[in-house]
Amino acid sequence: MGLSQIKMNGIPADTTAEAAYKQLDVLRRLGIGGRAAMTFELSENLRRIVEDGVRHRHPDWDERAIQRGVAHLMLGERLFREAFGDIEEPK
Repeated sequence: MGLSQIKMNGIPADTTAEAAYKQLDVLRRLGIGGRAAMTFELSENLRRIVEDGVRHRHPDWDERAIQRGVAHLMLGERLFREAFGDIEEPK
């Protein structure tokens, strides 16, 4: 969501104030543990989506190459190279 899509009060332009306050209330009631669990679940869901995309684009890659491809996309070029060196992507 871009900054132009957020109202000055911090509520997204496509969300009513009532809905935004209800969402905040639910998040508060979850507590820090519940919010942390939700964050980890969302992160894992994103990783799976990225992995499915890599598998779809590269059906000939083996499992190791797929995991490197996922790491490359999620870490970005600089961190990937720091973590894995100059590993060349499979052709």
